[in-house]
Amino acid sequence: MTDFTPIHFYDQIIEPIFDVPPALEKSPTCPQGFIWEKRSYRVTEMLAEWSDLTRRGRMARNMRPSHASVAATRGSLGVGRFYFRVRTDSGQVFDLYYDRAPQDADRRKGQWFLYREMQEN
Repeated sequence: MTDFTPIHFYDQIIEPIFDVPPALEKSPTCPQGFIWEKRSYRVTEMLAEWSDLTRRGRMARNMRPSHASVAATRGSLGVGRFYFRVRTDSGQVFDLYYDRAPQDADRRKGQWFLYREMQEN
């Protein structure tokens, strides 16, 4: 297994590219590409995927402990992130994530982010 080290942190919004839209919008699969700062990147390989369904901030305090433990494994409405480590056609390795949290009443869907660029050790 290859180790990676972060070399740049971005945490910027990206536009995902799906050849076939994911069946579940709030639990998406890895995109086939993305647009970041007006440049298009194609994913040539997905290296890893993981999720973090932890409730943060005030959301962490508004649930009974017994319910919170179940939500930590299954997720709950508007909570959680899905991460993907990908290699792109530029040869760069990036960590992307989909944040399920709604931004406001008009934008109830989550957003995609370019989290960081990684370097192989």
